[in-house]
Amino acid sequence: MSTMIEVRVPQLPESVADATLVAWRKQPGDAVKRDENLVDLETDKVVLEVPAPTTGVLRELKVQNGTTVTGGQILAVIEEGAISSVTSPAPAGEVGRRPGEGSSATSPAQGATSPAGAGEVKKDAEKLAPSVRRLVDEHKLAPAEIAGSGRDGRITKGDVLTHLAEKAAPPAAAADVKPSPVLRPSSPAGAGAVSERGERRVPMTRLRARIAERLLQAQSTAAMLTTFNEIDLKAVNELRARYKDKFEKEHGARLGFMSFFVKACVEALKRFPVVNASVDGNDVVYHEFYDVGVAVSTERGLIVPVLRDVDQLTFGQIEKSVVSYATRAREGQLTLEELTGGTFTITNGGVFGSLLSTPILNMPQSAILGMHKIQERPVVIEGQIVVRPMMYLALSYDHRIIDGKEAVQFLVSVKESLEDPARLMLQI
Repeated sequence: MSTMIEVRVPQLPESVADATLVAWRKQPGDAVKRDENLVDLETDKVVLEVPAPTTGVLRELKVQNGTTVTGGQILAVIEEGAISSVTSPAPAGEVGRRPGEGSSATSPAQGATSPAGAGEVKKDAEKLAPSVRRLVDEHKLAPAEIAGSGRDGRITKGDVLTHLAEKAAPPAAAADVKPSPVLRPSSPAGAGAVSERGERRVPMTRLRARIAERLLQAQSTAAMLTTFNEIDLKAVNELRARYKDKFEKEHGARLGFMSFFVKACVEALKRFPVVNASVDGNDVVYHEFYDVGVAVSTERGLIVPVLRDVDQLTFGQIEKSVVSYATRAREGQLTLEELTGGTFTITNGGVFGSLLSTPILNMPQSAILGMHKIQERPVVIEGQIVVRPMMYLALSYDHRIIDGKEAVQFLVSVKESLEDPARLMLQI
């Protein structure tokens, strides 16, 4: 007798109340393998893939796309050990199919494509980030037909939108017909409500809505203030230039700037524990560990993976972790555990060319450091005007528990460590 196995929403962390079911990867009657992805769930922080708990046939979907679900809720039922009776490919428009897989709309010429070609299309689809894959599925596109502008030729969300716009563009008018001057380009089908003047209205993603909520919470809850300083990165640049090849050979990662800034912040946090603290009601919670969040920009928005116990990490471990987090963040592969917690945050607007900004607190943290663009500027050193690689630093902090004196001294400590990196080795 066959056994029916329920597929449930995985247990969500306390900070995540629910999730949205965004795309089924299988349909009733499909054969599934244990640990194969069945469905994508989008939370406020990440896109979760729900694996099949057993091998068998998917018999029933309990929840449809777009539904809000909670931890433990039943999503589907699998008949364990059963063999799929489906013998023909599903229609091209069937929800949950990846573009280019099993489409009955394929022309005879396309149907003669070699197995290797089909494998390449499938491989391309599997490389897509969840947000891109969702858009591709929604519009029933073949990834192989979309030109990728991302790293290693990967397809970005912008590439998909450009492809849709090109498909939606009307055919060129005959030479003897003049187009009406009032016509305006239309948006891709399904992209949202469009006005005659080319405006497009789309709902916020869960992540964008959550970011908006957190930013408003920070501004309405904390007594936020920002203090600034500037640092001379000549010594750090010289150190990086001198040891970059040996460092990369030894640790398998580039010697970047982030490890220096993380280490400098940890030393400053040790001297000024209140900057590493948080407010809980009428209490100040002092954290005796150093979990530093490093902000990463992705197509879905800004997210902050957390480096745990950075005071115990080497420069090499920090650099490798930062690269790993950034790569997996852009591919939608970070776990909720990697995005929760954190006692202090570093954000780098300099990679986008920002010269100066006032970062907003990542609640419930009480401080955030903003890095900016490195720019050669004339400065006066020992009475002489010299050109140095300078960077402005900004520390936004919660004035409810951090006084201006502590904030300024914290930033001065970071400045001193970076202008004389030997301090980081000697912890002075």
